Amino acid sequence: MKITFIGVGEACDSRYPNTSLLVETKGQKLRQFLLDCGFTTPHLYFKNNDDPDTLDCLWISHFHGDHFFGAPLLLLRLWEMGRKKPLLILGQEGISRKIEDALDLAYPGFGRNLHYGIDYLEIEPGKDKEIGGVLWRAAENEHSQRAFSLRIDGGNKSVFYSGDGRPTPETLALAKGCDLIVHEAFRVEADTPGHGSVRGAIEFAENAGAKQLALVHIERNDRKKRMIEIEKIIKIDRSVSVFLPEPGDIIRL
Repeated sequence: MKITFIGVGEACDSRYPNTSLLVETKGQKLRQFLLDCGFTTPHLYFKNNDDPDTLDCLWISHFHGDHFFGAPLLLLRLWEMGRKKPLLILGQEGISRKIEDALDLAYPGFGRNLHYGIDYLEIEPGKDKEIGGVLWRAAENEHSQRAFSLRIDGGNKSVFYSGDGRPTPETLALAKGCDLIVHEAFRVEADTPGHGSVRGAIEFAENAGAKQLALVHIERNDRKKRMIEIEKIIKIDRSVSVFLPEPGDIIRL
């Protein structure tokens, strides 16, 4: 399994693009999927992906703009490039209405002109889905709106992606034994309602027994002013390997 960090930033960060992951698998029918698609995601995705039919599916963790407002541009660009096969879009209850409303707001009437299909599939906690050899499971975070963490299992490897939100007992259970956890860490300490923290994410990953933890979605001022402190925290010897990915970084499991 190959994971590319397309973006690692929060909504208002002018230096770091919105958090989004590109996951690629081998030996599965689903070979490439995008986890979240915020304002900045489509241009960065297409910078290194010029085949309109390569992307198999899109996952949306929740309906804040830095996680799904890039979807209309993604769909437009795929149409412009001549995509032929259907695109699968996964998310919580109401995913089809949200995407179609966003598309119609961005490009009125355009959705009726797509020459490739869009298939929607709702994934809810406790309702696991096996799609193309990949198992998809979700659990709800503590956030300002309904937001899901996601676990993907494929090819004997597993990735947990938090989306936005503080951990919950349900997300911890979901993350147990993952090869890689990618968790939002908005602040160094947990002082922002509905968001995680650097220290909290590390504790979460240790309790989950994960092998690696990537910290993303760090608040821009904490990233700028407290990076020395953050780097000292992640260098402490512990059972999980902790790192701060940069946009474009790749990890292979």
